[in-house]
Amino acid sequence: MKTIEGSKAVCDAVVNCEPEVVACYPITPSTHIAEDLNKAYMDGKLKTYVAVESEFAAISTIVGGSAAGSRVFSTTSSQGLALMHEIIFASAGMRVPLVMVVANRSLSAPLNIWNDHQDSISERDAGWVQLYCETNQEATDTIPLAFRIAEELMIPVMVCMDGFYLTHAVEQLTVPEKEIIQKFLPPFNPEIKLDPKNPMTMGVYAKPDNYQEFRNSLDSDMFKAIETIEKRSKEWGKLISREYGNGIIEEYQTDDAERVLIALSSVCGNIKEAVDELRRKGEKVGLLRIKCFRPFPYKEIKKVLQGKKHVGVIEKAMSAGAYPPMYVDIVSAMYGETIPISYFIGGLGGRDITVEHCKELFEKLKEKPVKKWILENSNSKE
Repeated sequence: MKTIEGSKAVCDAVVNCEPEVVACYPITPSTHIAEDLNKAYMDGKLKTYVAVESEFAAISTIVGGSAAGSRVFSTTSSQGLALMHEIIFASAGMRVPLVMVVANRSLSAPLNIWNDHQDSISERDAGWVQLYCETNQEATDTIPLAFRIAEELMIPVMVCMDGFYLTHAVEQLTVPEKEIIQKFLPPFNPEIKLDPKNPMTMGVYAKPDNYQEFRNSLDSDMFKAIETIEKRSKEWGKLISREYGNGIIEEYQTDDAERVLIALSSVCGNIKEAVDELRRKGEKVGLLRIKCFRPFPYKEIKKVLQGKKHVGVIEKAMSAGAYPPMYVDIVSAMYGETIPISYFIGGLGGRDITVEHCKELFEKLKEKPVKKWILENSNSKE
């Protein structure tokens, strides 16, 4: 173990995966990842680092590198991810296995550099696998896993870690060594790639009579990806002697829980603390953490939540004029069940969701289905 910032640990894990093309445009709070990868290149630890003029150029560069048969990586946040939007969709349709870390941050306006999930959640329909990490150790460990999943499925993977809460936190971490990663991650050598000696094209043009088949194929393979993610997560966890379960969801005190909160990423640490405190008082509460948001694990979630009395979803993203995104997916997963499902929108723009907030939300689950914002800034009252 070593005492290291989360961003630097993620950078070290990327370097140990030996990508051939790295292209980044620094944007807060993912900047330290981009900076350290640039330094790694200058120190001779990376084959290529392209300092591009924008995030659009960054993702375009790694799409080209991947299409030519190289292992590739980039990182971004917020407006940077939004600027990539066109190529986010194109890369999934081209089936190029990009890996990108998104240091989650709010979208403007008004301008805000702090954490929520509006950036990556806005790209949920693009056709990327999305993995959300609770801790810096998990984010670091997820990098080799993301490369394995992407290159096996030929689908891009987004590793999401909370900006500042994780990216700038300094703690004791273990970075998987190159020798261990090489046992898990085989060299990337795709069957289909751009080659001047064997000319071909990728993702250029489709008429109405065949475009839909491409989208159907991507949709079908995304649903099938859950099996691969589960299998490789267990295999990787065993190799590094750290337990991450099935890589899809995490259950925390859910077996006999009557009330369950559902959430993504680092806020789950505070929810677990609230669960422990309430359990000591005899309350049957639990947490369902969703790590894999796309593809969405409908069957796995329904299995966990069946028989519960109350369910609440904590959202750090919103869909203006509609119910929040994860809540809608949870309701879809529980179709046919009669369990009351509430949602709580909060934590936007970096506002804290504290342990006290979480305990209060568990209390609110005793009521009829609740649809509320967590609006208080410095105390737990709504």
